[in-house]
Amino acid sequence: MSNSFKKDFQTLAKSVHETLHEQVRFSPGSTPIPVTGKFFGHEEIEAAFHASAEFWLTAGPYTEKFERLLSQRVGVRSALMVNSGSSANLAALTALTSKRLGEKRLVPGDEIITVAAGFPTTVAPILQNGLIPVFVDVDLGTYVANSTSLVEAIGPRTKAIMMAHTLGNPFNLKLVQDLVKDHNLWLIEDNCDALGGTYMGQQLGSFGDMSTLSFYPAHHITTGEGGAVLTKRAMLQPILESIRDWGRDCWCPSGKDNTCSKRYEWQLGELPEGYDHKYTYSHLGYNLKSGDIQAAIGIEQLNRLDWFVQKRRENWAYLKEGLKDLQDYLLLPSKTEESDPSWFGFAILVKEGSSKLTRNQLARKLNDLGIGTRLLFAGNLLRQPAFIDTPRRIVGELSNTDKVMNQVLWLGVWPGLSQRMLDFIVEVLHDLLEEKPSR
Repeated sequence: MSNSFKKDFQTLAKSVHETLHEQVRFSPGSTPIPVTGKFFGHEEIEAAFHASAEFWLTAGPYTEKFERLLSQRVGVRSALMVNSGSSANLAALTALTSKRLGEKRLVPGDEIITVAAGFPTTVAPILQNGLIPVFVDVDLGTYVANSTSLVEAIGPRTKAIMMAHTLGNPFNLKLVQDLVKDHNLWLIEDNCDALGGTYMGQQLGSFGDMSTLSFYPAHHITTGEGGAVLTKRAMLQPILESIRDWGRDCWCPSGKDNTCSKRYEWQLGELPEGYDHKYTYSHLGYNLKSGDIQAAIGIEQLNRLDWFVQKRRENWAYLKEGLKDLQDYLLLPSKTEESDPSWFGFAILVKEGSSKLTRNQLARKLNDLGIGTRLLFAGNLLRQPAFIDTPRRIVGELSNTDKVMNQVLWLGVWPGLSQRMLDFIVEVLHDLLEEKPSR
């Protein structure tokens, strides 16, 4: 691309950003405070212009570069971009059912340990593959899997653990790694809410056989729609590529043919010898690919990740300090031991009997004042319409999971929140919970 085009794109991108995306002056009580949002500059717009002009559209050079940079950042062998974090979870779990894994392959009826207090698409792939989710309770405050329950969950058909780092807070990776080693299990880290966080100094997403990411606008970096599945296992990469790319056996990148140099010399399944390798399918796969425009935006977002993580940590700490004198009414969040989370949100549990407001009442009042909140995803998945009567094994009572469903909400910590916004959130919570005069 000529230098004149590059200069024109840069000028136009700056003008678009300044004109269409000018920051709104914050007015307490009238300007909305979103619980999540996308944060970007003219660089992302310029990158989208470049990728659009080159008009590759499907996965191409920008995707390859983004995948390489992403795998380097997390510290794993490879990263495959897909069209969402949910698709990443589906591809990762489905890959473990591949016949290529031999005796390590998951088969219908095998059990996968997870939590009920989570996002549905962490668990849905387990059921969609004919496997049995084993649900354990969480600890209040950290909202990650209870360690005792994890140990008790191991059974004769347990084959894998698949859980998320809740709101960026790592689950007990030391214990989980010990269980994985002692019982020869697979580990999938749902890292969608935790990119940039660490446990014992190591990047989250680098502990499991596979990990997943989401690039939806609410997440740490965004490409609009998009996600990734990462792995440190060489044997899993071609399986993941096949699951993502229609189930085909061929590993040629988009727009390239005959990488293996014997495209018409294969004989697989009951196909005739020489059947075109590009149209040979070794898995029941999907088309989960993303596109180059999204990847181009992702590259620029990845350049901002360190700052994003820093701001999320600062905002989380600011809320915790500002709300510490409300602990008679609220259980404030805490990080897991030996971790430095890249926070997705600030979870609070409204204490029954101490606060005169229920969680739902508090959420409505905050919403009326323009302060966005979210529940902790599905609350208790087993009480959701889609999951009633689905196969499962439950360890214990899931009593804390029900408390999450009834008493927990979370506030935003994303980089677009200003100190004035955070101060307003703190002030309003004091007013509401301490019954100060209404504003």
